[in-house]
Amino acid sequence: MSRTPFGTTPDGQTVEALTLAGGGLTARLLTWGAVVQDLRLDGVDHPLVLGAPDLAPYLGPMLYFGAITGRFANRIAGGRFTQDGVTYHTDRNDPGGTLHGGTHGTGQCLWQVLDHRPETATLGLTLPDGHMGFPGRIDIRATCALPGDGTLAFDLWARSDAPTPCSLTHHSYFTLGGADVLDHRLTLHADHYLPVTGSGIPDGLPAPVSGTRFDFRQSRPLRPGGFDHNFCLAGPRGTLRPVARLDGPSLSVEVATTECGLQVYDAGHIEALPGLDGRTYGPHAGVALEPQAWPDAPNRADFPDATLRPGEDYRHQLRYRFTRTQ
Repeated sequence: MSRTPFGTTPDGQTVEALTLAGGGLTARLLTWGAVVQDLRLDGVDHPLVLGAPDLAPYLGPMLYFGAITGRFANRIAGGRFTQDGVTYHTDRNDPGGTLHGGTHGTGQCLWQVLDHRPETATLGLTLPDGHMGFPGRIDIRATCALPGDGTLAFDLWARSDAPTPCSLTHHSYFTLGGADVLDHRLTLHADHYLPVTGSGIPDGLPAPVSGTRFDFRQSRPLRPGGFDHNFCLAGPRGTLRPVARLDGPSLSVEVATTECGLQVYDAGHIEALPGLDGRTYGPHAGVALEPQAWPDAPNRADFPDATLRPGEDYRHQLRYRFTRTQ
């Protein structure tokens, strides 16, 4: 267990790195964005996530890499929504509207260390009423743990003093070996996905995956790529259950969540980014597997509700379990 300085933000805030170890994994967690900056499995000679060796990329081209995104992960169309008869205008930081809570969403904030032990750390963040245009003061807690059996675990919690959209997720780009992930094989427990516009906003109703390139009900490669879509997960929301599996050359990761959606993004946008172990990341160097509420849920009464109301606790359990397959 260690806690060391990692860098300084332009406004003079000190970012720390917390090291966790347990269950065959070692993780490095930053107080900036609650980012998982590095993740290693004993006996494997490469990182399991894409990360930067210093802070600067996380303030620019590597926004969201490894971060906890929110207060509403993914997109809100047009940067506006109506709730209880009131229309709110949120920070427009993306062509489609608001992405991952706006310019200063949870992934671009300095979190406070509430607890740090050898195998676990809890970080906290409070966003004021009106932050990025969202209603309600919201208190957020993120516990990252290595409980054993090659598992990276997150328990995400929030409470607000006013009704507000709330969806938090972990945004690492995973790599299980090789120069890119297009030959990694993906399996999803999802019969439907959300078609999107060119700006990533859900377009129409959930569509069946059967007979389309979105059918991952049986394991198949990500190649040729082009995925940045929400899959509508099977199983009851609120119950921790396996929803996805990614297989690389000699490793696999199984994803479990209590949420109703999984955003799969194969990172085709990456170009010449500085990485860990001296690597330079290119297109499809990793894949994000982000359990969350469905994108644009605040504007879609036909989608599962993503409103956190006073007196309620938002809770999201999320697990990534790594195993060797050879």
